Amino acid sequence: MQYFIIIVLVLLVIIAAASLKIITTGYVYVVERLGKYHKTLEPGFHFIYPFVDVVRSKVNLKQQILEIEPQSVITKDNVKILIDNVVFYTVVNAKEAIYNIESFRTGVIYSSAINMRNVVGDMALDEILSNRANINSMVLKSVEDVTRKYGVEILSVEIKNIIPPAEITSVMEKEMTAERTKRAVILQANGEKQSAIAKAEGLKQSVILNAEADKESNIRRAEGSKESQLLEAEGKARAIEAVAEAQAKAYNLINKAILESGTNETIIALKQVEALIEMAKNPANKLIIPMESISTLGNISAIAETLKLIK
Repeated sequence: MQYFIIIVLVLLVIIAAASLKIITTGYVYVVERLGKYHKTLEPGFHFIYPFVDVVRSKVNLKQQILEIEPQSVITKDNVKILIDNVVFYTVVNAKEAIYNIESFRTGVIYSSAINMRNVVGDMALDEILSNRANINSMVLKSVEDVTRKYGVEILSVEIKNIIPPAEITSVMEKEMTAERTKRAVILQANGEKQSAIAKAEGLKQSVILNAEADKESNIRRAEGSKESQLLEAEGKARAIEAVAEAQAKAYNLINKAILESGTNETIIALKQVEALIEMAKNPANKLIIPMESISTLGNISAIAETLKLIK
């Protein structure tokens, strides 16, 4: 009897364990009842009928990555290349992913490979190498149309490697080397051109600045010379004016002295001396003084006496 109770307890434990299902986040269980789809269990605790309900498949709903093996493709210009890609996908309907296709992973792989071959085969090698983004977009659209039928969403398709034949690779490397050399020569020529322009511009500015400096210097010299001449002329004018005033005062004093002394010979002698001085100023003139004039000059002593009286 005790053994029977133990057996029954063990069976109950086994049944309870088979009935209790704990599903973690990111996964779902597809459950069949008597061989027919029953329901999809979400993450959490669930109880099913043992021996009646069976978990058909545990489906991963996380984003998954598939690496497609390199495949040989002949391009539009008859170049044989190897190309491989990576597919990012996620299951959005677990029931369709299990019942609409035998293996949805295999379906994603073959759909991606076939559509990649079709797209690349209609393009030349240069187009393939320069249009990866467009190729990815075209393959993604084509694969989505297929995988949507079995509950799989393709998030993106990315080309990993495009491997041309060795001889094509060698030619491409030579072309790239030539292109880089060409760019280097162009850049150097542009640099030398810019340098020459900058030097010419600097020389031009230097010449302009020197010309402006010379102009300013000449203007200042001319203004200085003008001021100097004006000051000199003003000084001469003042000197002449002072001499004239002095002479006028001298004549006035002499006339006054003559009027007081009554001597006319003095003023006559003074006039004679002035006339001789004016004539002697010109180096081309030669003075011949008669004896009578020399005797007349004797009156200079009288003039001196008069000047002493004036002083």
